[in-house]
Amino acid sequence: MNESSETTRHRVVLKGISSRAWEHPADRGALVALRKLQGFDTILRKFSAFMNERAIKMQLLGSAVRVSDRQFPRLQRLHAEAATTLDAPELPELYVIASPVFNAMTIGIDTPKIVVNSALVDLLDDEELRFVLGHELGHALSGHALYRTLLQYILMFGMTLTSVPFGGIGLIALRSALSEWSRKSELSSDRAGLLATQDVQAAIRVNMKLASGGHLEDLDQTEFLAQARDYQDTDDLRDSIAKLLLVDGTTHPMNVVRASEIRRWVDSGAYADILGGNYPRRAGDKDAKISAEASAAAEAYSKDFNESDDALAKLAKDVGGGISDLGKWVSGKVRGE
Repeated sequence: MNESSETTRHRVVLKGISSRAWEHPADRGALVALRKLQGFDTILRKFSAFMNERAIKMQLLGSAVRVSDRQFPRLQRLHAEAATTLDAPELPELYVIASPVFNAMTIGIDTPKIVVNSALVDLLDDEELRFVLGHELGHALSGHALYRTLLQYILMFGMTLTSVPFGGIGLIALRSALSEWSRKSELSSDRAGLLATQDVQAAIRVNMKLASGGHLEDLDQTEFLAQARDYQDTDDLRDSIAKLLLVDGTTHPMNVVRASEIRRWVDSGAYADILGGNYPRRAGDKDAKISAEASAAAEAYSKDFNESDDALAKLAKDVGGGISDLGKWVSGKVRGE
């Protein structure tokens, strides 16, 4: 998008919006539960500040470029606009680091910092960069760095379980759960990115560019999303098992899947509701109920399962239905029916 058309574009400023508005139910449920643990965040912040925060700061100051009105002013403008749209209380420091890898990240706990690789600056237009910056702001506003660090410490301490018979099984389960939450937190931040740019096509284009190495002119969005459906709804059980093995231990969903999830969230009506002003406010965060969020997470997983055409999901539903029918038959025989 060129500068003249950008100046005429209107984005809804989401006053007082809570991160709960964009968090995936599985992500939100975990975050609400963790936020209820009084005191741990203060201890973790102090520990992290002592051990890591200064090292991160000095590393970035010494090896990267701090974005400002005089350095990467285009990025500074987009960063400020994204923060304004999401009504962020503070604007995290933004850095550009030289790297050919398409990536951006939010690091630090006490004072989160956003780092964008130079390859992304070269690859993306303004709306696409605003999506990426909104995605990283989503991580910062949700406090993902804090809670990821907590869970990583739990995982690290859990390594002692490997010396206990069968203890490794619990560690594997914990790692799988942590990875699943991390993937859902990325979907949450994709939604934050979409809310920041308020351009659905730009949000999907980012994932198309990342998947293709930037060859957008050779891609078709309809075909790209159809590819996502082929991945998600495979009717071969071997493919379903392969997918489980592929994502085990990964922290990010695949780009094709992320594009599909953005489209799905928009089609659900939740995105339009938020733009219409129907969203939770930060003022109500302290009153969020763990039970309600856990129910929402369970409902989301159940909905995904019931609507899935994946071979493994179909098999589970068929087996479950057969067990249910067998239970009804046995129950009827016991009652003499």
